[in-house]
Amino acid sequence: MSLQTELAAPTPAKIRLTGVRKEFSGNSRKHLVALENINLEIGDGEFICFVGQSGCGKSTLLRIVAGLEKEFTGQAEVNGVPITEPGRDRMVMFQEHALFPWLDVMGNVMFPLKLKPGLTDKDRQEVAKYYLHLVGLSGFEHASIHELSGGMKQRVALARALAPNPRVLLMDEPFAALDALTREQLYGDMQRIHAARKKTILFVTHNVREAVCLGDRVLLFSPRPGRIQQEFKVDLPRPREFNDGSLASLSREITTALKTIMAIPAAAE
Repeated sequence: MSLQTELAAPTPAKIRLTGVRKEFSGNSRKHLVALENINLEIGDGEFICFVGQSGCGKSTLLRIVAGLEKEFTGQAEVNGVPITEPGRDRMVMFQEHALFPWLDVMGNVMFPLKLKPGLTDKDRQEVAKYYLHLVGLSGFEHASIHELSGGMKQRVALARALAPNPRVLLMDEPFAALDALTREQLYGDMQRIHAARKKTILFVTHNVREAVCLGDRVLLFSPRPGRIQQEFKVDLPRPREFNDGSLASLSREITTALKTIMAIPAAAE
C-alpha cells in the first residue's frame, strides 16, 4: 500500500439497519429493552445525528454499528456485509479522549497505524502529520498530552480516529465536555474535514443546534425502548454558522418535536 493510496479519501460506506432490537438482562428477572425495531439506511458519506434523552439507546446503536455490541436481534450491515465484530473500516470517538498519557501527540496518532499492514515507520509518521495538520495541530507533534487544553486533546483524539482512514466515523458526544467557544471552532473543523474526507459519520448528541449545524439528517429517538420517532432533513447550505438565524429556526422546530417525543412514557421494565 502506497502512502498516496493511504492518504486518499476512502470509498464511503452505506449502512443498513433492519429490525434491530437490543435487550439487556439485569440482576433480576426483568429485562431492559434499549432499542426496538430500528430500521435505517444511511447513504455514502452522509453525516447523521442521533438526538434524544439519556437512556434512549443512541450510544447503544452506535456500539452496534461499531461491532462492540454483538448480542442483538435484527440485521446491521456495512456495504452489504453483516457487522459481527469491530473493524478498521469503523472508528469510534468518545466523549472522553482516552489518549495515552505516556505517549506524545505524534505517538497517540500513530498508535492505531501500527496495526495497518504495508506502511513503513516513515509512512506512519507522514500519515500522522497529515491528520494533525487537518485538525489544526501542526507544530504540536511532540507535545505531552498533559500540556494540552481540553479542545486540543479532542483534536488529537479526532486525528487518531481519522488516521487509519476508516470509511465510517462513529462519534459519541465528542464535544459535550468542551466550552462553547471551543465547540463552535470544532463544528467548523468537522464540516471542513467531512467535506475533505467524505466519510460516513454517525454522531450522538444531546445538543439539537449542534446536530443541525453538523448533520445532513437529524434523527429523534423516543424514551426507552429507543425507537426512531422522527427525522429532519437539514437542507441548509454549508459551511454552517452555529448562530445563523436559519439554523436557529430549524433547531427550535426540532426541539419542539423532541419535547413532544420525550413526553411519551417509557415502557415499563
